[in-house]
Amino acid sequence: MSEIRIDALLPQEMATRAEYLGVRKAEMPFLKMFMLAVLAGAFISLGAIFATTVGAGSISITASGGETAFTTGFPYGFNRLLIGLVFCLGLILVVVGGAELFTGNNLIVMAWASGKVKGRALLLNWLVVYLGNFLGAMGTVVLMFFSKQYLFGSNSVGIAALRIAVAKVEFTFLQAVALGILCNALVCLAVWLTFSARSTLDKIAAIIFPITAFVAAGFEHSIANMYFIPYALFIKHFDREFTALVGDKVAHLDKLTWESFVFNNLIPVTIGNIIGGAVLVAAIYWAIFLRPSDG
Repeated sequence: MSEIRIDALLPQEMATRAEYLGVRKAEMPFLKMFMLAVLAGAFISLGAIFATTVGAGSISITASGGETAFTTGFPYGFNRLLIGLVFCLGLILVVVGGAELFTGNNLIVMAWASGKVKGRALLLNWLVVYLGNFLGAMGTVVLMFFSKQYLFGSNSVGIAALRIAVAKVEFTFLQAVALGILCNALVCLAVWLTFSARSTLDKIAAIIFPITAFVAAGFEHSIANMYFIPYALFIKHFDREFTALVGDKVAHLDKLTWESFVFNNLIPVTIGNIIGGAVLVAAIYWAIFLRPSDG
């Protein structure tokens, strides 16, 4: 009878597991890899939808006479905490449901550094998964646009979506790279922690704090931004009546363009995500646990 263990795997065992999974991911058939990547893009978008909706919430303070005295949002830190917690849905769906996420797949570098995955296979996985993630996110953007969910909460959801996107395209190139590095260091640490898990609950618990931290701190995730920014662009360009109605509530809306999405956010954030995940997490843990000893 096989032994049943409930204790978490130790870091050395986690590294071996990460290496093994890296090989499995790199050797996955193209169609399966791409379809799972499309799912991951959609899953992360679902987390973004949840976060946008929660971020649109507000508190109404009602006077004794029944009329609303004033309306205010949650304190900044508390609001960011809530948004971060609900965004965890995306990575939970990816890890537990099974999908291929570009940022998490930066950990394949551990198998590559051990010589078990060729550089070509690593880069091909990243390219296929990145494109699949983009397709899944854009499909969710189209579906969400036609749902008109941005009109909910007396247009507050749409206003929140526009404000989020505008803020993301106003970063300088270097700032976006730095925010991307910090983000994927935490994302890959979340995935790394799930390698210690022996149950679904373990995996979910491992995900919550690192993902909540990166969202609450305002770090930048390239795949999430494939939803956040195009969704706002769809609203801006394809519902001009709505944009005219709420435009005065969204500062610098003119800066939100497809060009600013690509050059001010997607490219630098993707570069930062690769550095944060492949170098600061994968390469360092490989050097600690998997690098061949001199002796």
